[in-house]
Amino acid sequence: MQTHFSPTQLADVHIAEADKILKSCQHYGFCTSGCPTYVLLHDENDSPRGRIDLIKEMLESDGPPKPETVAHLDGCLSCMSCMTTCAVQVDYMHLVDTARVHINEHYTRPFPERLLRGMLAWAMPRPSVFAPLMALGRRGKPLKRLMPTTLGNMMDFIPPKAEAARYKPGLTVYPENGTRRWRVALLAGCVQPVIAPQINDATIRLLTRFGCEVVMPPSAGCCGSLNLHMGIADAARASARRNIKAWLAEMNGDGLDAILVNASGCGTTVKDYAHLFLDDQATRRDAEKIAAISCDISEWLVKMQLPAPSHPQRLRVTYHDACSLRNAQKVTAEPRALLNHAGFIVNDVPEAHFCCGSAGTYNLLQPGMAKQLGERKAKNIAGTSPQIIAAGNIGCLTQIANYSGTPILHTVELLDWAHGGEFPRALRGAALEAQAPDIQAAAIPMASNEQVIHIHPRAPAQDTPDQAIW
Repeated sequence: MQTHFSPTQLADVHIAEADKILKSCQHYGFCTSGCPTYVLLHDENDSPRGRIDLIKEMLESDGPPKPETVAHLDGCLSCMSCMTTCAVQVDYMHLVDTARVHINEHYTRPFPERLLRGMLAWAMPRPSVFAPLMALGRRGKPLKRLMPTTLGNMMDFIPPKAEAARYKPGLTVYPENGTRRWRVALLAGCVQPVIAPQINDATIRLLTRFGCEVVMPPSAGCCGSLNLHMGIADAARASARRNIKAWLAEMNGDGLDAILVNASGCGTTVKDYAHLFLDDQATRRDAEKIAAISCDISEWLVKMQLPAPSHPQRLRVTYHDACSLRNAQKVTAEPRALLNHAGFIVNDVPEAHFCCGSAGTYNLLQPGMAKQLGERKAKNIAGTSPQIIAAGNIGCLTQIANYSGTPILHTVELLDWAHGGEFPRALRGAALEAQAPDIQAAAIPMASNEQVIHIHPRAPAQDTPDQAIW
């Protein structure tokens, strides 16, 4: 593709990068087959190829975009399914982020949109603000019919009140059980600890049970992805800087073997922190150090080589691939291997590449499309006759729960339970009948992207539990 940026425009590192990405696109069209919005709408402007053309025109103009251009780009889920089928590996992920920053800086949205986006960008990354809003929303649910459509839709995604977190933010170091083999940092997150604190609880229990000291620095919080995907780059960079500083202090202090993320949307952003600082080389170098030891919780658990459960739970689990894990991080084998090893009978979802419609704040900002995708995902899941649904991202858990009656849990909640942890809250009252209890759990294969994870045990290998099977 030919571009026509001026020398002045190309002096901006972000425009220079966008120029290279745009030139790499050959318009072959393989990307359209996996794009959920194109499949449902059959509009070229709602395909990756069409959006690339719109981005090119918008960035070259260097001015306010057309309202229709904004509408088509707002309709993008950032699921990155297009990148898995592109013959020339166009870096659509970074291109669309640059486009969103341009829209945020050059386009004046209608006041109701500005108000909604501003509220989400300010409140959701701040648990101290978001938690009271969730409590207020639960009280207001009975009045949903009297609310404006957008606000009423948001009421659907307010989950029941969560049980109190076992691991409080004030306590930031959680010692290992027995011999310490690793020291890891866990991203506390922002939305997840408010609506599903049991996920961090289960993660910490599982890690400490098998020799990890877990730290959660109080100054490390929101990863920045919510603001990043709304085009608010400065706020995203501010969040990233706080986390980088907090984790570097731990690395330079007692050391870290890994930085773990149990919300895959956040993990994609953390692994990509260096890209946020294209024009800040000092911070970029620090971000690269962080990325080098960052991994999804499932990648780390595979590396830990958990022992086989003494009493595996032979329940049918349908595993849903979060787009941020499947398409962005390429982490697909590890969660399935862990669940199989723990004794669960794991099934895949038909159309696994199709986004569930959560996509960060997408289901709040684009409720019509999100509803179609949520219903489609729930129907495909139901076709596998699951007893349990598992996923690795809080957005997917919330979205799918809104359209499916089957209990849905984070992968780590099931693993914690299988390895001696608490019975998950989401399964209370569910009719669960284990199958074929005499079938032995499968061993875990090594991670598919093992080369990017650097782990140094702090104790000899013989300290691994005796029942380990690899």
